[in-house]
Order: sequence, then C-alpha cells, then structure tokens
Amino acid sequence: MTNLNLLSPTEVITFEGHSFYLKRDDLLHPDFSGNKARKFYYYFIHDFPAVKKIVSYGSAQSNAMYSLSVLAKMRGWKFEYYVDHIADFLKENPHGNYEAALKNGMLIKEERIAGKEDFDSSILFVEEGGRQDQSEYGIRILAEEIIAWQKEQGIEKLNIFLPSGTGTTALFLQKHLPDIKVFTTPCVGDSAYLKKQFLALEEEVNHHPVIVTLEKKHHFGKLYRDNYKIWLKLQQQTGVTFDLLYDPLGWRTLLAHPEVFSNPVLYIHQGGILGNESMLPRYERKYKDLK
Repeated sequence: MTNLNLLSPTEVITFEGHSFYLKRDDLLHPDFSGNKARKFYYYFIHDFPAVKKIVSYGSAQSNAMYSLSVLAKMRGWKFEYYVDHIADFLKENPHGNYEAALKNGMLIKEERIAGKEDFDSSILFVEEGGRQDQSEYGIRILAEEIIAWQKEQGIEKLNIFLPSGTGTTALFLQKHLPDIKVFTTPCVGDSAYLKKQFLALEEEVNHHPVIVTLEKKHHFGKLYRDNYKIWLKLQQQTGVTFDLLYDPLGWRTLLAHPEVFSNPVLYIHQGGILGNESMLPRYERKYKDLK
C-alpha cells in the first residue's frame, strides 16, 4: 500500500476582516484529501486478507465514492457503488468524481442497496460518506495533531469550525478534543438529521459538537447566489480554493455566528475539490454576472 501521510499544515488567513487558522487537510493526498484521508486511514494500515470487494452507496458525485474507488484499485479489490439516481446529463457526459471513479473500475448500480447483513466476509461494506466507527481511527489522529499544534503555538483557548455532511468528522473531533469546542453546520439535512447521525455513532451527547445554522433553510446541491459569491471572495481574499458544495455554507454560517469568535478559530479544510469540476460550470452558467 502507498504510504498516506496524515500531517497537514496549518496556515493563518484573513477573511472578511477576521483572522483564522486554516488546517489544510485538502493538501494531504490528491486522491484522499481532507476528511476522506482521515476516515479511510483505518483501511490503509490494516490487512484484510479475506476481502475481495468494497460495497458502498451515496450520491453519483460523492467524494467518498471516488476515494473508495482509488482504495479498491490500490488493493486489487472490486468496487460496487449504489445510487438512487444518476442524471441523464451525467450518464451522457461523465465528469468529476463520477468519471474518475468509473475510470478506476467502479461498478455503479442505480438501485437501492440491500442490507449489509446480506454481505459475507469477502465484502467490505462502507457506510455513506464513511459514517462508521472505523473512521474514528484517523480522525483521532487529526485531534492529536491539533492538540500538538495548539501547544506548540501557545494558544490557550481554541474553537474549531467545519461544515458537516454525515457529521462523522466533527463528532469524533469533539470526542477527542474535550477542552476545545467544535462547531459545525448541517449541509445535507437539517439540525435534527445531523443530531440523528451523531447519535448513531455516539450516544454520549457530551461528545457531540455544537450545531449552528443560518435562519433560511438550505437545500443540499442547490445553486445559491450567496454560496457562489462567498466562494469567489474566499479565493480572492485568501488565495485558497475551497469545495463548492460544503464550504460556502460553512463560511456563511461561521460569519453569521459571533459566538464562535469567542476564541481563536481553526477552520478545517476538508478537501473535496475534485467535485468543483462539476459544480463550477453550473454556477458559472447560472450566475454569469459574478466573477
């Protein structure tokens, strides 16, 4: 197996008049950037002699889907991925994570997945987005990196912010950083959905991050003018490229909650930039007046 180095740099950036620390997990690995490097690290360092195939499910442009396709290729495993729907345009014009995963040998099935209890020991079943106990292994290492960095920098108090899909990264970070407050915002569902995801992995609510939201409801995957505007501003002011699906809502929510700024803020850049290949042209078409 190729070595996966989990140590990422932390930079200081200024955005909209605020100073932030930015944990650059997007620089970890081109195929396993951000939280996917953390979530799937367990599968890098353990042997699975009986496994012949990975099975997972989610959306047709999932970052996790692509990373799992790379893992399967490296391991010599088959990779089977289930989706509820694939847009006709994507089928006819493969691009982004979808195209890259297909090139890695992914077999994609447009149907609901059977229960994982139906799989035998030759199949490694991975929950959508890596929402499972094994993800704690790599995320705990991230927590240890943050503690060491905080001590090295002499930062007494720290708050952490990151946007959430399944909430797995935020949850396990909070569990292993009891002296730091972790804030997150739901990007896929609402607060009730995110709390449900937390409880599925950790019943102890003291280990749950603080959920903050915007007043207006946000629909996952929908193109919002405000999201595109803040994404462009982030590039202009910081020189850093962020993901177009999660980070715009993350930054908008962060700036709307002054309580997060009670201590210095560390923003976790979780990668996912490959997905911009499909999102950016859509934004550029819809909001031609923004540059």
